[in-house]
Amino acid sequence: MTKHKIWTWDEAKAHVEAFRAVGKKMVFTNGCFDILHAGHVHYLEAASQLGDGLLVALNTDESVQRLEKSPARPLQSETSRLHVMAALGFVTGVVLFNQDTPKEIIEYITPHILVKGADYAIENIVGADWVLQHGGEVKTLDFLQGYSTTQIEKKILAAHGLK
Repeated sequence: MTKHKIWTWDEAKAHVEAFRAVGKKMVFTNGCFDILHAGHVHYLEAASQLGDGLLVALNTDESVQRLEKSPARPLQSETSRLHVMAALGFVTGVVLFNQDTPKEIIEYITPHILVKGADYAIENIVGADWVLQHGGEVKTLDFLQGYSTTQIEKKILAAHGLK
């Protein structure tokens, strides 16, 4: 089962510290990951290859709604998204965050490597300054073109004559 990969903030911090103690590196990324698609899988798998483990922080349902992506979002509950993410073999752990940005959890756990998509400049990545100040690395990864949860949502709505 995947339940052992769904962590609290304290468990996530303990895992990162355990990695650090044996010279391993935990990669951290975050997002909504509402409808997991090939673009997400490509990005997450590439992120996992940058270190020894991958920790994914997922926005809670409440924080997704505050992002104002769409009134219907999230399409899947945080519980569903947690279990889907935890089922990926290259994901070491998954944690929820309810804040508008991942700044607090990044500063709480201090990952070794912070990763975001290449649509971000490193100096604009939330938490990058913290990770760099604590000896970590910040990297960006290219997206697999042609995949977007927003576009999938629009396609579904259009197919049903809604919007």
